[in-house]
Amino acid sequence: MSFELHQQLAADCLVVGDLPLCRVLLANDERYPWFILVPRRVAIMEIHQLKTEDRDQLWLESDWFSHQLEQLFAPDKLNIAALGNLVPQLHIHHIVRFKTDDAWPAPVWGKHPAKAYPQASAEQRVGQMQAKLALFPG
Repeated sequence: MSFELHQQLAADCLVVGDLPLCRVLLANDERYPWFILVPRRVAIMEIHQLKTEDRDQLWLESDWFSHQLEQLFAPDKLNIAALGNLVPQLHIHHIVRFKTDDAWPAPVWGKHPAKAYPQASAEQRVGQMQAKLALFPG
């Protein structure tokens, strides 16, 4: 079997690109800079199910990506979570939060319906993050 992105993630997100382990997605909700890292491994639902080297790589990529988000957006808080209650494929949310955002201080889930990016804004945000991914060491 080969890696396939869960259909719900594919429907709700835009593909930004790939790090060595993870596919990087942009949640299609312009209210928040919201990115999702999905390890490109088959039938993995939980972090502890990853092989040790993949788990180490996931933390390395998540840490590096988090620093990029802080540099780019200067958030009040960065929410990082692996929930998977509705989408069983392992995926790690990286959500940039501001005290001025629509959901603050509550979680973003279920607070408001997603507000899709206009095409030009989506292309700009994806391009912005693709430029960051090109800087990944290794």
